[in-house]
Parts: sequence; structure tokens; C-alpha cells
Amino acid sequence: MADSKPGLRKPVFTKVDQLRPGTSGHTLTVKVVNTKMVMQRGRPDGPQPRQMRIAECLVGDETGMIIFTARNDQVDLMQEGSTVILRNAKIDMFKGSMRLAVDKWGRVEVTEPASFTVKEDNNLSLIEYELVNVVVE
Repeated sequence: MADSKPGLRKPVFTKVDQLRPGTSGHTLTVKVVNTKMVMQRGRPDGPQPRQMRIAECLVGDETGMIIFTARNDQVDLMQEGSTVILRNAKIDMFKGSMRLAVDKWGRVEVTEPASFTVKEDNNLSLIEYELVNVVVE
């Protein structure tokens, strides 16, 4: 019984233009276009030396771009021009637009530079979505 470990599934890689609001479990290979620190809180001399850092990183592949919200240790990995694999990423909605995020169940890995060029004229974070309730009669 100890040997019957379930086999690991191969990841299915998603392209940026296939992302939709409210979805999760995405695995993507993207390039970091730019990074902007939006919040840095915490005191290194306080009782908890942990800082809370949030950066908004514009990432993309050959199909489009989206804003990725990097938190804490993820901020250090998101260097401009680097290629990263986002595992188990989800779409968060922020002020009506999509943001890509990786929580504690996912992973951000730096990988070797990709050969694609980022399609910069298709930014999915600029599209504004509105939640509409449909009444079924």
C-alpha cells in the first residue's frame, strides 16, 4: 500500500489571452516587463521582523500582458527582463480589472530566458469588467 502513490500530473500551460475573471489553477510562463513597488510595511526592529511588501509587476507572453501582484518573497524574484513560471496562479479582481496572483498554494519560479517577445498591445488589466446579476424567470 505504501508504494501506491498517485502519479503527478503534467502541468497544462495557459497563455495570457486565455485568462478569465474568477478562474484559478493556471500555470504560465511569462516575462517580467516592469516592476513597481506599491506597498512596504513593517518595522525590522519591531517584535515581528517580517515586512509586508506588495509590488505590481507587468508580465506577459506572446499573446498579451497582465498585472501580477507579487507579495513578500515573490517581489525579489520579479526582476525586470527575467522569465518566471507561475504555478497555481489565480485571477483576482481589483477595481473591476483582472490581476494575476499566486497565493500560498502556488509557486513562483525563475527559469531560463524564454525565446518569445511580449505582445505589448494586449494588456488584459486595462479591460474593465462589471458583475451583472441575471434574473432567471
